[in-house]
Amino acid sequence: MSEPVLSVRGLRTHFITRERTVKAVDGVTYDLHPGKTLAVVGESGSGKSVHALSILRLLPEPPAKVVGGEILFQGRDLLKMGAEEMRAIRGNRIAMIFQEPMTSLNPVIKVGEQIAEAIVLHQGVTQEKAWAKAVDLLKKVGIPHPEERVNDYPHQFSGGMRQRAMIAIALSCEPDVLIADEPTTALDVTIQAQILDLMKQLQREYHMAIILITHNIGVVAEMADDVVVMYAGRPVEHAPIGELFASPKHPYTKGLLGSVPSIYVRKERLEAIAGQPPDLSGGFVGCPFAPRCPSVMERCKTEDPPQFHLAGERMSNCWLNEGESTERSHRHESAGAAK
Repeated sequence: MSEPVLSVRGLRTHFITRERTVKAVDGVTYDLHPGKTLAVVGESGSGKSVHALSILRLLPEPPAKVVGGEILFQGRDLLKMGAEEMRAIRGNRIAMIFQEPMTSLNPVIKVGEQIAEAIVLHQGVTQEKAWAKAVDLLKKVGIPHPEERVNDYPHQFSGGMRQRAMIAIALSCEPDVLIADEPTTALDVTIQAQILDLMKQLQREYHMAIILITHNIGVVAEMADDVVVMYAGRPVEHAPIGELFASPKHPYTKGLLGSVPSIYVRKERLEAIAGQPPDLSGGFVGCPFAPRCPSVMERCKTEDPPQFHLAGERMSNCWLNEGESTERSHRHESAGAAK
């Protein structure tokens, strides 16, 4: 396998205020390889988007602070780069499709100008060449009459077309890594399928790696090669997509998969995960999922499980998997660069 284009090691991001400290991301580790898609899944508030914004260093400091870990892009730690170096990478080598295109696009600037801006900034071409590339990108992402629509404002685009325009902006500099944060939220299923097909097609063309952030298990099945399941800011399971669906190891993963409707299995009621996600500003005694876990043991209530490395490069953060473990490590062992 090729060398990873992006390696996240023990990433920990906290929001620190006078009243409390929220541990929004608490020990995320994974490798992302060129041409592959890694899905990051979990409930709202599990730390998916905060981890992505930490990679691009887009969180306001303060109150946000990356307190530990490394983010290695092509061997260089993004957390140690200066502001100018980071600006040269952000939107150029690592790009992001944000969750809400209507609020991410500037409403008073033409769509074409917003695409051309990144091209001029990072590639140093003339405004005319950047405008021509903006037209070409709108055509590539499937917007009809791109020569005319390039002069339109975001409110003149439908929801699906705004999402396509966001993809065009993200791809304007042909990035090595594309972070897609809920790229199909609020889109109907037909447009959703078109957007996913478009992303796969462009991934093949540019050979870029994708981090797909979603809570939609159907999207994960369609797009991902590997999956990181997050709960309470932590990765609780990491596995190739086929193995995760065939044999989930963590009770939380089983709960997520059990809550998905299926045309193959008839259910009178969909399963649900009881309870609510924990408050991330408090410390945990035992496993943070224990109060909601159907397989909870007494040990889970008092001992915080480490990461258990399983066969086939899988990982699970659950005492139930201790007997299958090929190696055991603390969940912050790779945070050697803790600040």
